[in-house]
Amino acid sequence: MLRCLRRARAHPAAAWGRRGAGRPAMTPLPLAYALLDGHEPRAPLVLLHGLFGSKTNFRGVAPALVQRTGRKVLTIDARNHGESPHSPIMTYEAMSLDVQHLLSQLHISKCILIGHSMGGKTAMTLALQRPDLVERLVSVDISPTPTGPVTSFPAYISAMKSMSLPRGIPRSTARRLAEDQLRSVIQVPAVRQFLLTNLVEVEGYYMWRLNLEAISHHLPDIITFPTFQSYYPGPTLFLRGSKSPYVSDTDSSEIERLFPKAKVQCIAGADHWVHADRPQEFVAAISNFLLLP
Repeated sequence: MLRCLRRARAHPAAAWGRRGAGRPAMTPLPLAYALLDGHEPRAPLVLLHGLFGSKTNFRGVAPALVQRTGRKVLTIDARNHGESPHSPIMTYEAMSLDVQHLLSQLHISKCILIGHSMGGKTAMTLALQRPDLVERLVSVDISPTPTGPVTSFPAYISAMKSMSLPRGIPRSTARRLAEDQLRSVIQVPAVRQFLLTNLVEVEGYYMWRLNLEAISHHLPDIITFPTFQSYYPGPTLFLRGSKSPYVSDTDSSEIERLFPKAKVQCIAGADHWVHADRPQEFVAAISNFLLLP
């Protein structure tokens, strides 16, 4: 298996062009991505991470998916995350456009779109906008309904914004001090460790590589979902964790309205980060879904 890593330009880029008489128009950003090569010529798997995440979240399951399915696997950093450019705009329409642009640049005319949490809502938005690009859709532990009642994201952002670290300290010390500052707000060690994957050193200073200002400003957009009257006609899998509150039985009517061919599968023992909590079961569920008619 050949592993090819390609990176987009890691610098800020304008998120808005101009249209008509001063009306703003979204323009896509050049996203950072990693591509794992597979021997199958069929549609590749495209993995989209959740809020506060990056393409490295799939570092464990991506090679397993290549081995299990034979297909290429593309993992992507969303705007304002990982190595992708920053922008003041952070809506699902904008993030969908970014992915569409990248697929075009890579000459991918059809894909299996798999998104976790925020990435799941981005994937759903893209499938509803451009069903011709999506052969199958997988939404991991998220539904097309508001998630505000079950999320702690505002508290996470506040804690991350208030972090302060001295200059010139070793990385291990920086991580320890940062975790100490997060602990009073974020009690779950795994969540703290997940957020700390975004801590980077720049010229002796430690900071978050996330664009927290844009994320904070657009959090109401991120925890809701755009309004669609159309539907996605292709096979769809909603893969939820049995210990997670993010997908509930009350979501079924909206799922059925927008995704009439949807199936819901529950992974026992998994919380919100299904692919990290139960990686083998996650890979098996995706692989089995690809075999369904």
